[in-house]
Amino acid sequence: MLRYTLKRLGIFAGCLVVVWGLVYSGVFPRGLGDSNGMWIILLALVISAPISFVALRQERDRASEQVVRRVDRMKANLDANRSQEDLADDTARAQGQTS
Repeated sequence: MLRYTLKRLGIFAGCLVVVWGLVYSGVFPRGLGDSNGMWIILLALVISAPISFVALRQERDRASEQVVRRVDRMKANLDANRSQEDLADDTARAQGQTS
């Protein structure tokens, strides 16, 4: 999961540098007034999103498998705890009835 995040940030940083260079060289238009920095960031986000979607498909699949395994493990632990609680409750009720 961390690997995916770092690669995604790397793609964004690369796009940010490229967009910054293209804006200051005049290829892309500058933002209005003082919005130039925000314009560069938004443009880099828009460009990096589809690149990340295509380039990081395997990383995204790997990260989602890790999340699924983690959720399945948590569900199994919850079921085990629930079974122990049910057993303890049944035992307590059985002892309460025999007293």
